[in-house]
Amino acid sequence: MKDKRILYVSSEVVPYLPETEISSMSFEAPRMVNKQGGQIRIFMPRFGNINERRHQLHEVIRLSGINLVINDLDMPLIIKVASIPKERIQVYFIDNEEYFKRKATLTDEEGNLFPDNDERAIFFAKGVIETVKKLNWAPDIIHVNGWLASLLPLYLREFYKTEPLFTESKIVTSVYNQSFEGTLNKEMINKVKFDGLEDSVISPLTEPDYVNLMKIAIDNSDAVIRGSEELPEELNTYLSSTEKPVLDYYSIEEFADPYTEFYTNTVLNS
Repeated sequence: MKDKRILYVSSEVVPYLPETEISSMSFEAPRMVNKQGGQIRIFMPRFGNINERRHQLHEVIRLSGINLVINDLDMPLIIKVASIPKERIQVYFIDNEEYFKRKATLTDEEGNLFPDNDERAIFFAKGVIETVKKLNWAPDIIHVNGWLASLLPLYLREFYKTEPLFTESKIVTSVYNQSFEGTLNKEMINKVKFDGLEDSVISPLTEPDYVNLMKIAIDNSDAVIRGSEELPEELNTYLSSTEKPVLDYYSIEEFADPYTEFYTNTVLNS
């Protein structure tokens, strides 16, 4: 992977949030590529329960300050950055007072999904892409982890399809068993339509549940990785029927060689 550029986009990354399959792999995979001489960037949301002082986050003024239009509203984009200790890996945080200030990630104290998670997902996808454009950093591979990041492949393939920075980028989505009950806001499809995306591409969002969000991500990716040993049956069936390359599940202790081979021989050659 020497000198290859890989953009990791994740809903959660250790050490900033607690250990889960997603947050652990979103740290271990970039660390692996970093050790192999690859160039990496990691993007995640700046949730309000991330301790900025302890993790030494600071705002990057030259990257902040643009407004993203979400459902006809201007939402200011704030970019913060931190370095993972001992790893020399930079993590970029997508922030906005309205969407990410609250002291929680995706649910309230009762475990209910926040009603604006749909808009947070749109903002996160657009925020990552706009920031990478400002960095003028063309990734060879974009690796997506977690359902809050699941709109990124869709927006890259449709909303930003004429953006020259990403014409050679390959998109990989890891599918995990970290889902949610019920659906996101039923208006989600109309908020995505506001960006001019066609009905035929976004039809699964009429029912914005976990499975359909992941189907949208899979449909707009070049390759897929099973991030969990067990997946919802409907997603298993969907992955079995796709013609895209699918890498089977590997534990955190054994993923390094299979991921490297998949990136090098399958994704970059697709």
